Amino acid sequence: MLPNHFVRSQTGRIASVLFAALLLAGCPGQAPQPPSPDVQGQAGASSYYYLQQMEQSRDNNKAGWQLLAIRALVQEGKLPQATEQFNALPAQLAQPQQREQQLLKAEIAASNNDSNGTTAALQGLDVSALSADQQARYYQAQINAHQGQPSADLLRAYIAQEPQLKGDEHQKNIDWVALTQMSAQAASSVLINANENVLAGWMDLLTTYQNNRESSDQLKAALSDWQTRYPRHPTAQTLPTPLASVQTALPVAGGSIGSGIALLLPLNGQAQVFANAIQLGFNAAKSGQSSMAYSAPADTASAATDNGTVTSISAPYATPASVSPTSEAASGVSVKVYDTTSQPVANLVAQAQKDGASLIVGPLLKNNVEQLTSQQTTVNILALNQPEHVQNTPNMCFFALSPEDEASDAAQFIHRQGKQQPLLLVPRGALGDRVINAFAQAWQSQGGNTLLQQRFGNTAELKQAINSGAGLSLNGQPVNVMSSAAQPGTTIGGLTIPAQIEPTVSGNVDAVYILATPDELALIKPMIDMRTTSQSRPALYASSRSFQAGLGPDFRLEMEGLQFSEIPLLAGSNPALMQQVVSQFKNDYSLVRLYAMGMDAWALANHFTDLLQSSSQQITGATGTLTASADCVINRQLTWLQYRQGQLVPVP
Repeated sequence: MLPNHFVRSQTGRIASVLFAALLLAGCPGQAPQPPSPDVQGQAGASSYYYLQQMEQSRDNNKAGWQLLAIRALVQEGKLPQATEQFNALPAQLAQPQQREQQLLKAEIAASNNDSNGTTAALQGLDVSALSADQQARYYQAQINAHQGQPSADLLRAYIAQEPQLKGDEHQKNIDWVALTQMSAQAASSVLINANENVLAGWMDLLTTYQNNRESSDQLKAALSDWQTRYPRHPTAQTLPTPLASVQTALPVAGGSIGSGIALLLPLNGQAQVFANAIQLGFNAAKSGQSSMAYSAPADTASAATDNGTVTSISAPYATPASVSPTSEAASGVSVKVYDTTSQPVANLVAQAQKDGASLIVGPLLKNNVEQLTSQQTTVNILALNQPEHVQNTPNMCFFALSPEDEASDAAQFIHRQGKQQPLLLVPRGALGDRVINAFAQAWQSQGGNTLLQQRFGNTAELKQAINSGAGLSLNGQPVNVMSSAAQPGTTIGGLTIPAQIEPTVSGNVDAVYILATPDELALIKPMIDMRTTSQSRPALYASSRSFQAGLGPDFRLEMEGLQFSEIPLLAGSNPALMQQVVSQFKNDYSLVRLYAMGMDAWALANHFTDLLQSSSQQITGATGTLTASADCVINRQLTWLQYRQGQLVPVP
């Protein structure tokens, strides 16, 4: 039996607990409260969540939830809603909320490509009063305000932002896109203060890259020396991705390409001019003469032996005078060129192996590539095209410049910009079908919503339409990936375009990807502008098909705001080389792109083993940032440019 004093003690404790519980239950002020908004922290939830919290709040927390909702709306690309909520903010805000309001003002201006408005909003902020997360956003807005134009101020913004970032965002910060776009003259004019050791390291790294990029071995040694000299630099341990790939590349001699390459190209017929451009770029990169002048007679005759091996070059354009098709340049690798129009491609492959080739680059024509995929061979092959249906083929990679390739990159780029409802405006016919198929596959792989497609006719039809003054209404038909048995229509590679379906209302379209020539685009864009207001106008994108030499100021002004993709060489990554090659090919950009393809074919040959073994391999090339898929299809991330007040500027 328990003692009486113990019973009284326990009874008293229980009574106290019950009394406290009853007291709290009857006191609304002590009920559990919803979380308070932290406007200085991260906004990881959706705008819907923050707007719900805002509606349910009836106290000082309401403005905080509204600020978080605005930030989420900006991140989701819903700028009209973000602007509406921003304009509805209370006049009286606490100091932390005022700082967040000013930062949001800068971010909204940056999202609208208003660099002046962004800069003005940032000038009113004290960076030291911001949280670490807000500081990272502050510098990102500063970066966006520069619109990709390389300058010392832009580099300083990247440097200031770097300590606040981690993971993928940190790697993105140090991947030095803005730095590589800076010309040697602009870099030499940068004034570095005594305490700017990080900036000094970046400029020295740029010089190291520019002085040694023609030789992978020299660049490796120079990078190691740079890391020794700057051991505390943010990139000393983790280099920018383009340079990290250089360090892991195999040496040329005895590595991926061994001592011999067979270059398989059509040296006669209609494709000859394309093959010549590729060969010129390949030889220039191989010999380290990518930035040197060329000289050779334009009427050189070609002669092939019975087995198709080239003994001289036929080209309507100048060829590197010091490089013969079978010579060994500074790389120490012998290259022999075989004419794929001379005999079956399988025979040429067998002959190349007998001649000692350890790697074959080519063929160029799609039907020849498809023939090779069915052959069993032990030699490594870097095909310069890809079959209609790619399957994993041992020892074989596929590198192509195609509208489908650009469409896939465009789908990824537009998705990264936060667009939800793109429309593809393409010409009627097989080319439009191919582009829709490639874009839709890439869009679906990223979890994109329903995709719309709309066709247009030839230039005469477009002129007739614009003369009527009706404009161009963006009414699309859904493109669905489904089996052909599920729904009638045109099926291309598993993608079904319904034959009969009601047009979708254009109000939800927030992006239009246009596949058009400059003449077609000069008619299409004004017709779109005619039917839309500046507030409701979707973002406009185009492929490199719309960009060529000789586009005057009137065209550039008419294209205001339009973004388009282009290979880095033509986008200005190496202005001196671009000017030289464009002059070489008499302003024919299509041949310049093939020349750049030849340059990149040499780079890919040097990394061939890495490409087969790892999809993380990345090469900064003249045709784009190159990576390989699981089937060793070379994907290209292109440079994007935008028309701004009659000028071309990089898209931030």
